Amino acid sequence: MTLDLFASPIELTKSLVDIPSPSHYEEAIADAVEAALRGLDSEKVEVVRYGNTVCARTNWGKDSRVVLAGHIDTVPLADNVPHHMEGDIMWGCGTVDMKSGMAVYLHAFAALYDAPELAHDLTVIAYEGEEVATEFNGLGHLQKDHPEWLHGDLALLGEPSGAMIEAGCQGTIRLRVTAHGNRAHSARAWLGSNAAHTLAPVMMNVANYVPREVTIDGCTYKEGLNIVHLESGVATNTIPDEAWMFVNFRFAPDRSLPEAMSHMREVIGEHENVSIEVDDEAGAALPGLGQPAARALVDAVGGQFRAKFGWTDVARFSEMGTPAVNFGPGDPGFAHKKDEQVPIEQITTVSTALLQYLTTA
Repeated sequence: MTLDLFASPIELTKSLVDIPSPSHYEEAIADAVEAALRGLDSEKVEVVRYGNTVCARTNWGKDSRVVLAGHIDTVPLADNVPHHMEGDIMWGCGTVDMKSGMAVYLHAFAALYDAPELAHDLTVIAYEGEEVATEFNGLGHLQKDHPEWLHGDLALLGEPSGAMIEAGCQGTIRLRVTAHGNRAHSARAWLGSNAAHTLAPVMMNVANYVPREVTIDGCTYKEGLNIVHLESGVATNTIPDEAWMFVNFRFAPDRSLPEAMSHMREVIGEHENVSIEVDDEAGAALPGLGQPAARALVDAVGGQFRAKFGWTDVARFSEMGTPAVNFGPGDPGFAHKKDEQVPIEQITTVSTALLQYLTTA
């Protein structure tokens, strides 16, 4: 499919949605995005491709650079491609997460890359593999192998945010906590050691934890420590010799990853015959709304912003020293659902605010 980056972001969203691109099958949409970007003036735009991640940027030597990034993969299809319209609502896989945001960003890049009124140099990144394991994340690959593409004074990630700014993101740690015992017949329980009973005090430490709220740059983050998975048992007449659980900590961006890990282990405590393994971890991202480039964006959206509670790839930019926010159309509550949908008014709202911001000194 040929993409027209100069079409309205609404029409461009339709075109992107109609190219199926579940994770690991992004080649067709990457081809289309690359061809469209290479169709711009090659003397004014640098375009590169790494796998199925496509990057483009201007190099005018302006005083600041804004990075526009979004993933081009979706969750598996659910008979929801191609798109369809019902009144002012667009339905289809990726309408929310996050082809509408990607359409707005690609359109803005094409519309402004050589415009005299452009206030910042621009980078646009359309990356693969966000909806699957971290090892496949195209932005993560850039961060490791080509970090210069993540540098800027502000990065915008087109994750659905209800057409307002969701600043920063909370970090996440998932630990596997395992209690060890000795198996025995329940009629002779004294011959064994019940791992589920050994795990119970750890469970109570987590259950009794009082999470805190933290306000940074006017954004209030709410932490949470929760048991999210629990397993034990051999048979109904057997003392279990193992019991384990996943404990997830969502922490505010004023904690570093090591600080959050230390705090989490302190809450869980040390217990005999209990082991702890790190299953997953990702650092948080500060909102960065105090940065001049970010303040101008807040003004462009009428002062509408809030904290991002979930983890997103803005954390990768934060690690590179680039302040980052989430800014895209759509209700994140519809992400990954069969009835995924976006109001076209939100696509227009985000596009209008973005164009205003990028052309305001």
